[in-house]
Amino acid sequence: MTSSVALQPEAAPIVACTISRDVQNFDLLIEDMETELGESWGDLSFEDAKLFMTQPDAAALEFVAIALDSEDEDRLAVISDLIRTATENAIKVIVIAEDVSPIALHQLLKQGAEEFVPYPLPDGALHDAIERLRAPAPEQPDIDTRKLKGSGNHDGVVLAVHGLAGGVGSTTFAVNMAWELATIDKKDPPKVCILDLDLQQGSIATYLDLARRDAVFELLSDTENMDQDAFLQALVPFEEKMYALTAPAEMLPLDFISSDDVQRIIDAAKANFDYVIVDMPSTVVQWTEVLLHSAHVYFAPLELDMRSAQNALRMIRALKSEDLPFEKLRYVLNRAPKFTDLSGKSRVKRMAESLDIKIEVLLPDGGKPVMEANDQGLPLANAAAKNPYRKEVRKLATSVHELNLSVAEAE
Repeated sequence: MTSSVALQPEAAPIVACTISRDVQNFDLLIEDMETELGESWGDLSFEDAKLFMTQPDAAALEFVAIALDSEDEDRLAVISDLIRTATENAIKVIVIAEDVSPIALHQLLKQGAEEFVPYPLPDGALHDAIERLRAPAPEQPDIDTRKLKGSGNHDGVVLAVHGLAGGVGSTTFAVNMAWELATIDKKDPPKVCILDLDLQQGSIATYLDLARRDAVFELLSDTENMDQDAFLQALVPFEEKMYALTAPAEMLPLDFISSDDVQRIIDAAKANFDYVIVDMPSTVVQWTEVLLHSAHVYFAPLELDMRSAQNALRMIRALKSEDLPFEKLRYVLNRAPKFTDLSGKSRVKRMAESLDIKIEVLLPDGGKPVMEANDQGLPLANAAAKNPYRKEVRKLATSVHELNLSVAEAE
């Protein structure tokens, strides 16, 4: 006698869950979850999620994707509690947010969410987020803290760099200015720090070939509890001669940080370094005012073209209308005409007169070596020391340092 038994395949283990008010409001999320996980995922409401994550059935969960929109902002306390519960149970969290305020997003990321993906989901964004969650944590570069002991008794000079248009070379200028100051005196080199506050497109890490550290995001997320050690440990050294606070690894809204956050970071940098160079986003944001007041000099790179002229005019008008110190702006003309280009020099003069400004720094076109140095992650002094652009930046750094020393002696 034979018997036949219908063998049913075991259900695939649930390795992820969506958590939302109603997952049907996020149809693109459903499609992407099915594409990535097949049937190995489930869906939970806000009310049921906390209890489930504490049950034995949740032991196989790799992550939860919490989806919310503007209607869920009154549930932030509940959602924050869910993120804490997930973290306590070693479950990673992806936040999927649509039309959620930066303040609310900041609060959720601060609770321990590892990833943020905007909704509607960009093509491949959920896949990339999942891959990052599953990837082993990258090894952080060892930093010899013996060489980075903050004294806390400095009162550093703050030099902000704010490009008035895209592609005017503001980051190149900031990087090379920082390096020239760091190497200006071989016997008694100043302590130099460069801060990349362009949270979306910051390139300091690229131009110096530095790793973007997770500690930066953690620092920006909670500056209220930042101490001197936390600030210093977020920095990455470049040839042990200067230190950089790189932009975060992930693109963040510019208002992810507040004016108070920026002020705390600037104060910490000033207290531990002689020179603090700040690479600003080209966009004017709420906390731009902090740098305008904190900076000893606010460099404004531009080029000899109409867009730079118009943006400079708009910038001046905006600062005047808000009664901000527009007189701190020091205009740096990149790719300036050569000495023999009389027509170009005449255009520079007309531009300055029409804007009622003084263009004090003229940087020559360094040509292809400038781009090559940036791609190699090297300052021009290391890649092309005789480049005319590098020579002018060196002169400017020398002038700044000598003025700083004379002021210090006078005091």
